Amino acid sequence: MIENKAFKSSIYQQFARIGKAISNSNRLELLDLISQGEKTVDSLAKETGLSVANVSQHLQVLRGSRLVESEKQGHFAVYRLSDRIVNEFLLSMRKLAENRLAEVEQIARKFFESREGIREIDKNELLRMIREKEVILLDVRPPEEYRAGHIPGALSVPLEELESRISDLPQDEKIVAYCRGPYCVLAVEAVLMLRSKGYRAIRLEESVMDWKAMGLPIASGV
Repeated sequence: MIENKAFKSSIYQQFARIGKAISNSNRLELLDLISQGEKTVDSLAKETGLSVANVSQHLQVLRGSRLVESEKQGHFAVYRLSDRIVNEFLLSMRKLAENRLAEVEQIARKFFESREGIREIDKNELLRMIREKEVILLDVRPPEEYRAGHIPGALSVPLEELESRISDLPQDEKIVAYCRGPYCVLAVEAVLMLRSKGYRAIRLEESVMDWKAMGLPIASGV
């Protein structure tokens, strides 16, 4: 009986390593960013507003639990998810939180209600519009994330470049912008900017990872 208890305790201690690694909101954000494509410590620090030292400490915890891995490329260490199952785990955890925690929906509703004109498009309607060439699809994430994987047919127009490139977009067509998923604000800012310039713009809630999880095709490269 004691041996059985020791065995079970040892197993659950290993499971708890994963729980400990993701028990910090900053580490969850880092994992979400890394799921979009390979990232350096400096790029993660810039995206999150954390110090390089703080990001490095969080990454060591994530690497210690085998959720991420790193590779030296020149003078920089590049981090990626250690396995596709980590990405599946992140999606499942998000859905669990959305299903069981009412606060998630309340926070999101309050945020979007304060941003007039933000509308979302159903993925099935978007697929139809893409097939019939009725829409311009914009990926407003950083270029390296677009290269790592994007929805086929999407144009790479990073949010920071949108204002300078907006005149290249035809004003008589509907535009759909997407970024990293339902809680990413890049597409929100893109839609608000486009609508302020007279464009018919809406937001796709799903991320590339959501798209892939639904069995839909993903393109890579430029």
